[in-house]
Amino acid sequence: MGRGQGTVKRIVVISTGGTIASRWQGSGFAADAHGREVMATAAVPDGITIEVVDLFSVNSPRLTTAHQLTLLRTVHEVLADPGVDGVVVTHGTDTLEESAFFVDLHHDDPRPVVFTGAQLPLDAEDGDGPRNLHDALLTASRVRGLGVLVAFDGKLHAARGTVKTHTVDADAFADPSRSRLGDIGFGKVSVRRDPPRPAALPLPGVPEGRPRVDMVMHHADGDPLLLNAAVEAGAEGVVLVATGAGNATPEVVSAVAAATARGVLVALTTRVPSGPVSQIYTHGGGVDLVAAGAVPTGLLRAGQARVAVLAAVLATSDAEERVRILRRVLGEPVPAEPARI
Repeated sequence: MGRGQGTVKRIVVISTGGTIASRWQGSGFAADAHGREVMATAAVPDGITIEVVDLFSVNSPRLTTAHQLTLLRTVHEVLADPGVDGVVVTHGTDTLEESAFFVDLHHDDPRPVVFTGAQLPLDAEDGDGPRNLHDALLTASRVRGLGVLVAFDGKLHAARGTVKTHTVDADAFADPSRSRLGDIGFGKVSVRRDPPRPAALPLPGVPEGRPRVDMVMHHADGDPLLLNAAVEAGAEGVVLVATGAGNATPEVVSAVAAATARGVLVALTTRVPSGPVSQIYTHGGGVDLVAAGAVPTGLLRAGQARVAVLAAVLATSDAEERVRILRRVLGEPVPAEPARI
């Protein structure tokens, strides 16, 4: 259990860049501020002490698997200190949903990891970064057992399922298929529900190269060209972003079957903002795609479906085990392996 309400809470802020750390570069904004500069903009809630880790400062569309693995390992290293009460990660909003979910998949500590960022740059007079950072610090000092969270615009979200839903508005994040976890305001964090979370994955090793996991979107006139190109380029995993409840064409089904036969992990999601991927239609629909070996990702959308596939790829090189791990990540019951006699 956490320490008493009257004790000072020790929060570590990991700075990674993004709009919250961005300044004008002459033709546009880019991340260049250090974590202490970002922290200097925010009011620190009473009863909290801050330590800052300057991990990197980049625009989040430039993040790689190597960046995300570094972030994941840094979070684990910080939480190895039992005196730390929580972690806040400042992050660019473009890929925040991916990094937060990646950390959540490997997070097995009751202490919170709270991601936040901003839609307006560091020096904006009416910037949203200071409030978001204050709220993230407050959340990191108050909650436990909820996994990795996103604090943004006075709202609290679970990492799983939460995506960026508006390009520029301050209220930028939501889970299109579920209600938010709670609200932050007036010095309080109000939690409405517990998020569903499967058991955490072990911390992955450091791969020799960058594992390739691609996304391919289906559309009217869509064909298997890009999916096949991803496989030929060496993709170990592919996320098919299908139409409707998870549908494509017979030609795409054949390409999925060929890919899975080669050991490529194929996940099936949809370009529709909310609702589950479902096996309803044949003639290239979800029924056929799943029969061809694609794994439906439920309520996860493209970016987080790719992170789920990436986590499975990083966990093992065995194709069948990758499928099992992906299903585990998705929260599905995974049949036990047959006994070996």
